[in-house]
Amino acid sequence: MATLAVTRRFDLTDAQWARLEPLLPVPKRPGRPSRWSKRQLIDGIRWRVRVGAPWRDVPECYGSWQAVYSLFRRRQRTGVWQQILTRLQSLADDRGLIGWQVGVDSTVCRAHQHAAGAARYGERQNEPPGGLRSEPADHALGRSRGGLSTKLHLACEQGQRLLALVMTAGQRGDAPQFPAVLAAIKAPRLGPGRPRIRPEIVRADKAYSSRAIRQHLRTRKIRCTIPEPADRIAARQRRGSHGGRPPSFDTADYRARSAVECGINRLKRRRGVQR
Repeated sequence: MATLAVTRRFDLTDAQWARLEPLLPVPKRPGRPSRWSKRQLIDGIRWRVRVGAPWRDVPECYGSWQAVYSLFRRRQRTGVWQQILTRLQSLADDRGLIGWQVGVDSTVCRAHQHAAGAARYGERQNEPPGGLRSEPADHALGRSRGGLSTKLHLACEQGQRLLALVMTAGQRGDAPQFPAVLAAIKAPRLGPGRPRIRPEIVRADKAYSSRAIRQHLRTRKIRCTIPEPADRIAARQRRGSHGGRPPSFDTADYRARSAVECGINRLKRRRGVQR
């Protein structure tokens, strides 16, 4: 019997499943077929991520919670979910559905109280964390003003869809992670050609207004719309003609930075992201 009220209105539609099913890996070893279909189990994973409930509370209509968690964890360790996301980005870019006007920002996710007991020596566990990608020594957990937390540094395109994500401890600054976020943007071509990695323009707030970031974008020939902090403006004005020219800033274009804020809100609607 399910422990929570179940609403299946967010399950995959037939059209969504028809798009997703060809991207899933084909089982290689023979054996008895599972009692639950892959669509059923994936809907269970999506339900848990959306609701944020413990894995043991996944409703029985999606299969046993052990099977749901096992599929999620196995595919996470082998990098399947990331491969599917990359493939979907390639399909969207090929159809012109990705606007390469990118917004960069960060958000803090408060860690669950059980995260305080994370093992310090992950390599000693029966199943070390991570998988194809090694997990950072701090498990991307740190002490910020809000307590134990993780910070998500991300880039969203103008359609509010996620393009890149970098996780750090909650107390890490925004500006030092900017090059890593841009480096994580990669949409392979469906046909011949190099992957699409360079946006047309980058929009960010005052936290990213540094000479190093502006120079990094200038080197890659990427335009930017980043406001300048008031203290930096005052310091330049005090120096007079020796302070140099102010960086260009388009107030009207900066309004489009709301796309990354909306992208963060879309992500945080999934309560499992904050656990």
